[in-house]
Amino acid sequence: MIEFVAPSGRGRQFSGQFRVRLGDADESGILRLDGVARVLQDVATDDWEESGLESTDTWVVRRTAVRVADGGRWPRYTELLTVTTWCGGVGAAWAERRTNISSHGELLVEAVALWVPVDPSGHPVRIKPAFYEVYGEALQGRKVSGRVPAPEVDGGAQYRTWPLRRSDFDIVGHVNNAAVWQAVTEVVTTPVSSVSVTHHGAIERGHDVVIAYVPDSLWLLVDDQVRVSVQYAE
Repeated sequence: MIEFVAPSGRGRQFSGQFRVRLGDADESGILRLDGVARVLQDVATDDWEESGLESTDTWVVRRTAVRVADGGRWPRYTELLTVTTWCGGVGAAWAERRTNISSHGELLVEAVALWVPVDPSGHPVRIKPAFYEVYGEALQGRKVSGRVPAPEVDGGAQYRTWPLRRSDFDIVGHVNNAAVWQAVTEVVTTPVSSVSVTHHGAIERGHDVVIAYVPDSLWLLVDDQVRVSVQYAE
């Protein structure tokens, strides 16, 4: 079960400001889901850079869930957003990052993501002690599960191809998380009330990607194997 825990009021929090730009909004002027993914990715990077932590490990996202907050709404074109992030919990080899997106003091959107550190060879590694020195106080001892249920494609799914572009790949050599969310927007459009994206395997150069979808779910397939699964609610 995905939880959206409130900040503990202790320890490290980081906030940044992001404006919804033309390339992030859909035809109705609402922030697209891949625009949300970029904001979450950027504020996480900015937080890590400011923390002063140094590591040869790379953090990759395993699962991200986003929902409209109670009384909230989706941000709109040109709106200035305050994005606040903190560590909500840890496991042996993963950490949970919580993020709130607000405007003029109004909480609009909440997100929770499960991130996994990998070494230069791409293998998951345990969280280093230095991480706890920076983020530990905010955790309040909360542990989170790293289990991800095995995906199963609905037998009634429809299919369409999703061609990869050179711009989809990042420094890790995989399709970037935000680019995956662009595939999601082929089926899922804002405003939805919630959406969860789980990565079961990497999408790499040369892969032929197929989107399978039914109302409320979709999957990104490579050679009939699920690489990404998505659940959403209108």
